[in-house]
Amino acid sequence: MINLKGLFLLIAVFIVAGIDAAAFSKESLRERALTFNYGGVKVRGVNLGGWLVLEPWITPSIFDSVPGAIDEYTLCSNLGLAACQSKLSAHWDTFITESDFHQIAAAGMNHVRIPIGHWGVKPYAPYAFGQLEYLNRAITWARAAGLKVWIDLHGAPGSQNGFDNSGWRDHLEWQNGNNVQLTVEVIWELANRYARGGDNDVVTAIEVLNEPMGPRLDINRIKQFWKDGWGAIREISDIAVVIGDAFYDPGYWNGFMTNGFSHVILDTHHYEVFNDGQLSLSTQDHINSACGFGRMLRGLDKWTVTGEWSAARTDCTKYLNGIGRGARWEGKLEGSSYHGNCGNRLSGSTSAYSAQDRSDSKA
Repeated sequence: MINLKGLFLLIAVFIVAGIDAAAFSKESLRERALTFNYGGVKVRGVNLGGWLVLEPWITPSIFDSVPGAIDEYTLCSNLGLAACQSKLSAHWDTFITESDFHQIAAAGMNHVRIPIGHWGVKPYAPYAFGQLEYLNRAITWARAAGLKVWIDLHGAPGSQNGFDNSGWRDHLEWQNGNNVQLTVEVIWELANRYARGGDNDVVTAIEVLNEPMGPRLDINRIKQFWKDGWGAIREISDIAVVIGDAFYDPGYWNGFMTNGFSHVILDTHHYEVFNDGQLSLSTQDHINSACGFGRMLRGLDKWTVTGEWSAARTDCTKYLNGIGRGARWEGKLEGSSYHGNCGNRLSGSTSAYSAQDRSDSKA
């Protein structure tokens, strides 16, 4: 996985319960032409992961300095609000800068996907606050660099997946209480800020939620949330709305939100390291798997973007599976089998690789 958390490519308040697409007439929203042609131009972009939402594997030094911290929630809980605010403000100021946007554009990219947590939109203890100031800067920098911005709600109240990248690890409470409604309100706030006014030339899509854990949640409530999130954005603008596959096969979503729902994008993520079967694959098997995934996406009925992907073939990166957890590759994660020693994996400049290793790395 690259430092900025992976490239992503194109491969093919009004809160209501039970949103109905027909209720949103052309006259009821601020209609505008999309400023990026998602139906005809490939999305080539970079995720700005680890910036406005922390992920321990991306910035291990932040967590190594705070004993007991395993996610952004426990980091701020252990530090206290003032110290956490100071620590994260310094991080936000330096981790991503304007020069990064120009480097991304120079590499031929056209998008940046920017994760943000619910606590960055509406203050929520014990998290530090102030991320929107940096999101505003990012939009200005993207405009100057000729890039489009895809805002991604990466963490929802209660956590939608129990991952540290949701802000609160080992919890799966998003569908408890009024957390889902609060999430829709956060989406409305993002749309009201960035899809209504002068930023919608740059902000071309809003992802209503990253990676809800569909198999462990009520999938019908996730489907309703996709519709409600779409409706909250549609009250403001006809900007593109991104839903996720919720860890279901992307083809599962064929036929969903196709009639009466405009500008819907399906975001699907592809990795090759998060189960023992994948880790057992040969180089050619990994290539076949990735190519098969690409062919499968051709049969989908929506604009589809692989919003996260990696060519990594081990999970050896420090903290990739979470602080205090080992790697599947070494058989140190509960339920995994030994495949090899992480210390023997290739790293550093490819100039030191054998010809076969260089060929495999290019694959």
